Amino acid sequence: MENFAFVLAGFVVGLIVGLTGVGGGSLMTPLLIFGFGIKPALAVGTDLLFASGTKFGGLLNFARQRVIPWRVVFSLSAGSVPAALLTLWALHEWGTSNPMVQRAITFTLGIALLLTAAATLYKAIRAPRRAEEVDDQSLERPADHAKHPLLPVLFGAVIGVLVTLTSVGAGAIGVTVLMLLYPQLPLYRIVAADIAYAVPLTLVAGLGHAALGTVDWSLLALLLTGSIPGIWLGSHLISRVPERFIRSALSVLLAWAGSKLVLI
Repeated sequence: MENFAFVLAGFVVGLIVGLTGVGGGSLMTPLLIFGFGIKPALAVGTDLLFASGTKFGGLLNFARQRVIPWRVVFSLSAGSVPAALLTLWALHEWGTSNPMVQRAITFTLGIALLLTAAATLYKAIRAPRRAEEVDDQSLERPADHAKHPLLPVLFGAVIGVLVTLTSVGAGAIGVTVLMLLYPQLPLYRIVAADIAYAVPLTLVAGLGHAALGTVDWSLLALLLTGSIPGIWLGSHLISRVPERFIRSALSVLLAWAGSKLVLI
C-alpha cells in the first residue's frame, strides 16, 4: 500500500508540473517530509535525481525544436554547477546526519519554498505583461545577453546552492530570475533555458547526494513510475485549465509549507 502511495504522489506532482510548470522539488520534497516522514537530506537527494530524470525529457523536446538559448544556459551553469559542488563538499565535511545540517536544510528549504511561492505568484500576475515592460536599453541588446555578463553567473551560483541544499530553486525561482535578466526572451525560450540548465545542475547535485548516501533508489523508481504519466496528462490538459488560478493557489500552498518549515 505504501508503494502505491509513492506512485500516486509521483503522479500528482507530475500532473501539477505538467499543468503549471512549477518545479517538482517545491512540491515533492515537502510532501516526502510532511506526508511520509522522510528525513530532509534523504528527501532532497532523492528528489534531485527525480527532477533530473523528469526534466531530461523536456530538454530533449526543446533541443529538437531548437529553441534553447545555449548562451543563457552556459552562463547560468558556470555559476550553478561549481556552487553545487562546493555545497556538496560542505555537506560531506559536516555530515548530512548532523542535527545542525538537518536543521540548516529544513530552514533553507522553507526559505526556498517562500521564494518559490512569491515567484509563482509573480508569474501568475506579471508574466502576461512582460512585453509591455521592456525598456529602450533592453531593446539595444541581443535577447540572450543580460545587462551585465556576471549577473547570470551570480544568480546561477545562488540557485546552485539552493538546489543542492533543498532541491528547490531551478523551477519557479529560476524562471523568474531569467524573466528579469532577459526581458526580451520569449517566455517559451525562458522555460527552455530553465529546463536545460536544471538538468546538469540536478544531476550533479543528485549524484553528489548519492555519494553521500542520501538517495533512496527504490523510492526514486516508484516516484518516476507515477510522474511520467502524470506529466504527460498535465501537458495535455494545460490548455483547458485556468493557469492563473492554479498558480495563485499553488503559491498559497507553498507559502504555507515554507512557513511551517521555517518555524520548526
